[in-house]
Amino acid sequence: MSLSSREWDDLKSLLDKTVHKFLGFTEPSLVTAALNCIDKGYDKTKTISKLEVILDDRQAEKFSEKLFDVWDDYRTKSQRKKRKEGDREKDEASERKKRRFVDDGPVEMPVIPGPGNPSPGQLTGDKIKEMMANAKSMINERKTQLSAMMPAPPRPSLGGLSHNEILMNEALEKVRRAQELQAKIQNQMSGLMQGKGGQGAVIPTKPTPLILDAEGRTIDAKTGQTIQLTHHTPTLKANIRAKRREQFKGLIEKPPEEISEGKYFDPRVGARQAQRPKRGFKFHEHGKFEVIASRLRAKAQLDILQSEIAQAAKKTGIASAAKLATIAPKKELREGEIPAVEWWDSYLLPTDSYEDIDDRLKDGNFEGVTHLVEHPLQLKPPNEPEKEPQVPVYLTKKERKKLRRQNRQENQKEVQEKIRLGLVPPPEPKVRMANLMRVLGTEAVQDPTKVEAHVRAQMAKRQKAHEEANAARKLTTDQRRSKKEKKIKEDTTLGVHVSVYRLRDLTNPAKKFKIEANAKQLFMTGIVVMHKECNVVAVEGGPKQQRKFRRLMLQRIKWNEDKHKRSTKDDDDSDSEEEQDKSNKCVLVWEGTTQQRAFTDIKFKVCPTEAFAREQFKKCGVEQYWDLAFSGSVLESTQDDDFL
Repeated sequence: MSLSSREWDDLKSLLDKTVHKFLGFTEPSLVTAALNCIDKGYDKTKTISKLEVILDDRQAEKFSEKLFDVWDDYRTKSQRKKRKEGDREKDEASERKKRRFVDDGPVEMPVIPGPGNPSPGQLTGDKIKEMMANAKSMINERKTQLSAMMPAPPRPSLGGLSHNEILMNEALEKVRRAQELQAKIQNQMSGLMQGKGGQGAVIPTKPTPLILDAEGRTIDAKTGQTIQLTHHTPTLKANIRAKRREQFKGLIEKPPEEISEGKYFDPRVGARQAQRPKRGFKFHEHGKFEVIASRLRAKAQLDILQSEIAQAAKKTGIASAAKLATIAPKKELREGEIPAVEWWDSYLLPTDSYEDIDDRLKDGNFEGVTHLVEHPLQLKPPNEPEKEPQVPVYLTKKERKKLRRQNRQENQKEVQEKIRLGLVPPPEPKVRMANLMRVLGTEAVQDPTKVEAHVRAQMAKRQKAHEEANAARKLTTDQRRSKKEKKIKEDTTLGVHVSVYRLRDLTNPAKKFKIEANAKQLFMTGIVVMHKECNVVAVEGGPKQQRKFRRLMLQRIKWNEDKHKRSTKDDDDSDSEEEQDKSNKCVLVWEGTTQQRAFTDIKFKVCPTEAFAREQFKKCGVEQYWDLAFSGSVLESTQDDDFL
């Protein structure tokens, strides 16, 4: 199962709102991970395992439930919408099918059959005969019309007639057919008028006057009898559709009497109409709201008491000590305490005591203890190179000039020797516009135009050779990139330099982009953990890379630019004082060297809890970075509270 682009966009907008409601802030990485889980068709268990990379276990489980609820609601709504569109298309198709079979005559109303009568779709013998008779009569009428309109079959030509005589006969035949058709039309019109007013074949030139009696019926002017006027049936499809729509509308609004009377329904079926139950009064018990009010007052007093205890704990330093106790590793022994078993003996003793040590000494039953003497291998330090580095010899400026002059003289002597032996032609004199007269002499005086053209051509030739030499020495795009990367990258096989920075606020996207872009450009690895109380940046690289990144973090980025001021709650309250946010700054927590890298790339992680943040470092085996940075953050916040 894969999502379309439209479904992807719709679900992305819904999941953005869900993530903001769940975490309290937007997180594009969590939205993308959730969309990928839905797109690949993962179940809840696999989705939770995928989301545990970003969230902790409990939050991943809760967010997966909300994710599948949003997906089920969206899928239900889309299926309902598709079903409605399909029903609409079916109605339109049935409407088109009905339009094709609508005749010019009036539309018959559907009749609902009784229990003994056949249904409209069931054909009886009388109805079939009547339909066959109507079809035969329509076929005969159509044949007569076609025979009147179709030209007569051509007569066989006589061998003795010429072409002109044949054309004359055809013209006479056409005139005869036209006269027959005109006579037929006159006869039909005369018969129509005789049936209406009894007047022969005389066609009236003006409409007959309409005479109505007292009841509004049409009567004849001569005889005074009632005349039944023929109603004109509309032939346009639009008129037919409008008439049929009105008839069906009347049928729906006012059903037949048989249906309304209900004599065709089974009385045993209890079809009762939905009735709304009457709502009665609901009275609250006496003292209910008093209990609620007392609970609220007790809760408010408890909150005030807890805030006072927290303030007192901050002033005395108990809060910071409690937090540090959760961060710092527990010491097994106190200072000056004697252990039950020394650590060098713990590898030999099966139990943590020296009780049966005498018996074991007599028997000599010690695993790993033999009469042999172990000589440990002497290993080199991990940061010491295998070969001693050679110190290059640096020449003075005078020595470099002398060496360059000697090399140039040797090259010149080699060229001169080749010219003497005839291997290379001698070079042309280097003529310029300035030394033209001095080099050429009389030739320049005899034909100055020719000489000037020759000199300019020689100058252009030298310029072209110079540009071609430069183009041949020019590096390609890949060579320039590799040269730049080689200049930036450093050899970290002997040791990796690590720096850990702590920040108070890292919500500004511009500053996050600067950190990520510089780390990638310097080919550094590490992790950036964003927590509401402590943001930690740990990077790995060479000494020159660390020097440039340290300058970025501590000097180039102005961390205190986007600080905001907190306004007082009530300006009229004299006790309220203006407070400012704690200034945002970057602190270098620790820098040192390790034997190998702990990270493979620069990554950003949003961590809602301290345990989840520490877990990110623990996965790479460097949880001490978080412990050191977070403990410093706790002490710093305590000092700020004491200062305030």
